[in-house]
Amino acid sequence: MGKLSKRNILWIVPIGILAVFWYFYGPQKDITDNEYITYVKNYSYENSAKTLESAFASACENPYWVYFETQKGQDVVEFEGDCTVNNEVAKVNVQFLVDNDITSVQSGAMLVDSKMQEEADRDEFLLALAK
Repeated sequence: MGKLSKRNILWIVPIGILAVFWYFYGPQKDITDNEYITYVKNYSYENSAKTLESAFASACENPYWVYFETQKGQDVVEFEGDCTVNNEVAKVNVQFLVDNDITSVQSGAMLVDSKMQEEADRDEFLLALAK
């Protein structure tokens, strides 16, 4: 092997920088099992006898729970599934915000077929599930 020339270094350095950025900022695996997800699944909405997991399981197909942290440091658990909304099956995403101490859950955004829903519609949907 010969000496490294300036030409070779000018190729190696940018490729190395791209590799480092890809490692830290590239696509990451979904977190589908941690303490936040477990807490939200076992949470009872509006003091219902049902947990969120059982409520969604009884009303929705293909349930998928995922955890992520926002850029502002908020812990979010998101439910994704095919649920009946207004007598039609639609892809539903509901986010739940969990505090740092894992002691409370707040309802976040809700999407139905990728369209943002109003807070009142989200609350109505969740209350219907909890019954």
